[in-house]
Amino acid sequence: MQSNIQQKNMETQYGVSGLGGWLVLVQIGLYGSLVLAAIQFFFYLLPSFESETWDLLTSKDSEIYHVLWGPMLAFETVYHVVLIGFCTYILFQFYARKSSVPKLMILFYTLSLVACGLDYLFIQLIPIAKELDDGSTLRDGIRSLLTCAIWVPYFLKSERVENTFIR
Repeated sequence: MQSNIQQKNMETQYGVSGLGGWLVLVQIGLYGSLVLAAIQFFFYLLPSFESETWDLLTSKDSEIYHVLWGPMLAFETVYHVVLIGFCTYILFQFYARKSSVPKLMILFYTLSLVACGLDYLFIQLIPIAKELDDGSTLRDGIRSLLTCAIWVPYFLKSERVENTFIR
């Protein structure tokens, strides 16, 4: 009861604040990104480094060899490890209501868009990957672009964001 009264007093004094409103969707998105990155890393990327799979993709004697398979897998692996760590870090900062959160979120959305663009480029440059792509890489890029278009301005202009992340 006391915290509700304090929350109402803060809203009266500072305007809308707290981790509610549209920030609920941001939290869901961060947790979803964290889970999806971990699934991608453990179930798809790590197995590609097993010797049989790695040799199939990177050996010049293989039918599906391409010089970019190795760099693409290395990029994807590093990106997913960084993404897992970055999402975790942002969530800790988020619940501590640190003033750095808006900048971290803008960086998160921007880096996700850049990573989607690089992933799409890799897919387009590797013929077998391009042939097997079902359009999901392009859809992911468009989704990431729309996410940036919505959330970056929100973190720049939202009264709730400004009043919540002040520590």
